[in-house]
Amino acid sequence: MKVDAVFEGGGIKGLAFLGAIERLEEAGYEWERTAGTSAGSIMAALLAAGFTAKETKQLFLQFPYERIEYRTGICRVPYVGRWASLAFYNGIYNLCTLEDWLTTELRKKGKLTFGDLPKDKLKIVVADITQNRMVVFPDDLPSYGVDPLRFPIARAVRMSSSIPFFFRPLSLAGNVMVDGAILSNYPIWLFDREGAPRWPTFGFRLPSKKRVEEEPTKVRGPLQLAIAVVRTMMDGHDNRYIDVHSAARTIFIKDIEVGLTQFNLSLEEKEKLVQLGRESADRFLTKWNFEKYIKLYRPVRKTII
Repeated sequence: MKVDAVFEGGGIKGLAFLGAIERLEEAGYEWERTAGTSAGSIMAALLAAGFTAKETKQLFLQFPYERIEYRTGICRVPYVGRWASLAFYNGIYNLCTLEDWLTTELRKKGKLTFGDLPKDKLKIVVADITQNRMVVFPDDLPSYGVDPLRFPIARAVRMSSSIPFFFRPLSLAGNVMVDGAILSNYPIWLFDREGAPRWPTFGFRLPSKKRVEEEPTKVRGPLQLAIAVVRTMMDGHDNRYIDVHSAARTIFIKDIEVGLTQFNLSLEEKEKLVQLGRESADRFLTKWNFEKYIKLYRPVRKTII
């Protein structure tokens, strides 16, 4: 069966998606349209480009996560480097490693721009903090005077993944773009339309068991305070409530015990996240029934003349 997929943002915790999508593909599901925010946009982009779950898993496990927090240029200056990087670039680390890697992989499938994909195949959520609004790529690109068919997918993913203060943001037509998670970390609604859907939309969420850090964040000045606020905001979303309609089609990958920026995980820890995703998808599939879902939440309304 065809299925649309929407992936929540969650930094390194997004590795858990790998096990979930692998299990769904084994169950016979095929990805029709995909969407995501932040780390979820990476997963959505790869699936939209035609990568299988097994291929995606191999790519993610081989990705050089240690380079994410690698300091370059002015940021390497002792004591004042991070301050200077914030002052000049509005962020500490450069996310070009992610963009370059994703560009290389997408080129293998011949899917570098949104124009290389079928219409509405991929949606990526970004936050425009200049105009104070949520942006969905490629739909909203024309409002910035940008041709959506020529816009690079990897650039959109980089914008959606740029955690404020942590990563240097990019601009689009003079507007600063940052991590879409600050406005819509779980855009499960993106593919919803009136009436009964022809195929389901599955959401993938990453509720944390608890906020985990190797040690409490030490707040010693405005820089540490700003980073701590953003980390708490993005890693501490209130997961106690989700409407029943969304919950019915959501795969909750629970008991994750790592923080979203904890990039230095061992291979064993990464594989544990993958296994959590697989087990969560398996539990979801034992209860999922598309016909029952439509009857309860998306009934066909008859028009009375």
